[in-house]
Amino acid sequence: MAGGPPRPSEDGLIARYFAPLAGPGADGMRDDAATLTPSPGCDLVLTADAIVAGIHYFPDDPPASLARKALGVNLSDLAAKGAVPRGVLLTLALPDDWTEDWLAGFTEGLAGALAGAGCALLGGDTVRSGGPALIGVTAFGEVPAGGMVRRTTARIGDRLCVSGTVGDGALGLRLRRGPAWAASLDGAMRAHLADRYLHPRPRLPLAPLLRRHARAAMDISDGFAGDLAKMLGGGRGALVEAGAVPLSPAAAAALAAEPGLIAPILTGGDDYEVLCAVAPEALDAFLSDCAGIGLAMTPVGTVIAGDGPPAFAMPDGTRHEFAAGSFSHF
Repeated sequence: MAGGPPRPSEDGLIARYFAPLAGPGADGMRDDAATLTPSPGCDLVLTADAIVAGIHYFPDDPPASLARKALGVNLSDLAAKGAVPRGVLLTLALPDDWTEDWLAGFTEGLAGALAGAGCALLGGDTVRSGGPALIGVTAFGEVPAGGMVRRTTARIGDRLCVSGTVGDGALGLRLRRGPAWAASLDGAMRAHLADRYLHPRPRLPLAPLLRRHARAAMDISDGFAGDLAKMLGGGRGALVEAGAVPLSPAAAAALAAEPGLIAPILTGGDDYEVLCAVAPEALDAFLSDCAGIGLAMTPVGTVIAGDGPPAFAMPDGTRHEFAAGSFSHF
């Protein structure tokens, strides 16, 4: 940056890049706080997640993609709770080598993602990290009073269902390392896996259907097997038909080339799909409603009595439990 134009001050940075994204209650980012009033008869639902360079993304990932990812992982949590997004707070900790081109790309991606979700930026903080970049989002949604779908309220006998496809994000991450199995995929398949890793798809249209039909739900962020285990406990286990877990054509082709990929597919994370438990008598109506909004929803297993990690019935007739069922920071 030596000899280049001076960087804007923090106030100038906010005014130039973030104030244009401000929603009602944010007062154009001119105050230290914002207001958010829930709709009549609604509860607020709050969630927060952060992504860190070198941990959750590659430092050279496109900044617009990083904005979409940082927002998407939070909106995915809201969707799984049956909530409609209302607004977000952003904490952006920038490394010493940040550039205005990077920030312009980031805010362009953020603006598009916010518009697509129907919510706005309400405020936040921008600081120097002194290390890698950190992007933290706190998201606010709302549900009808008492209507949030909890994570740990499944009952024995409930059917387990998952949206979309599983394993694409984890394989997209591994694809960056040039694995041998990548040679079995065509260009469109490789592009699909890479895109699923970079760009979570929060299942926001699913929210009202979860409130109507699901007994329990959560998004799959750290790995299907481990996140399912988090839903259970207290005398509840699960039996999952591994062959029923929905895979994209790209993931299926990778698995055919390298059968050992079943472990990262089921435990690797970065799916941002919704895992839910539905009463058996409600299953047909739930699946019909999901088809009505064009969202694939697949029954994959059943909540059973017992303790211990979920058991997976493998296509070869064996049962398998994954000791490390999900990603862990610690």
